[in-house]
Amino acid sequence: MLLTINPENPQLRLINQVIKQMKSGAIICYPTDTGYGIGCDLFNQKAIKRIIQLKKRPKHKPFSFMCSNLTHISQYAHVSNSAYRLLKRNLPGPYTFVLPGSKLVPKIMASRQKTVGIRVPAHPICRLLIETLGNPIINTSVLLDDEENSLSEPFVIEQYLTNRVDIIIDGGNIFPDPSSIVDLTGDFPEVLREGKGDVTPFR
Repeated sequence: MLLTINPENPQLRLINQVIKQMKSGAIICYPTDTGYGIGCDLFNQKAIKRIIQLKKRPKHKPFSFMCSNLTHISQYAHVSNSAYRLLKRNLPGPYTFVLPGSKLVPKIMASRQKTVGIRVPAHPICRLLIETLGNPIINTSVLLDDEENSLSEPFVIEQYLTNRVDIIIDGGNIFPDPSSIVDLTGDFPEVLREGKGDVTPFR
């Protein structure tokens, strides 16, 4: 199912249609500020297992997930005062922050070190999806089997993901540009990957 949603002013009735399906275990493909992603409700274990199979992901390598704001993050991660200041200055934006996970995070979503990767996207569609669902949304790229082709156009993604996901949200063309990954679990920030987000504040 391909659903066209306005990327600048998302229609709430269409967002609600998607949320209704997600609450029933749907896997969706949706636009973010770093390209299109595949996701589901953080608390739907069946849907998460479907994405693990789809991505052929090792069980010890959990996905990152998206929260709606800093308050939301603090429910799912332990945020130190210094980390809070960095998050406040740089979110929303194209970053994935590694933080110690809280007890609310399902075991399937935490690493062996009990850390989690969390994003607060700047894209209006995924922000509204998270806010309306009330739970974080799993985030992983649309690429399968380590393919390197750039999937930026919704109609190409639809052909690529046919029968693999339940809903594809068309929010316009977005060239994939991975997020910068910053580890905030230690005393000082550590840049694990330089991507779309400027990493100068974490040096």
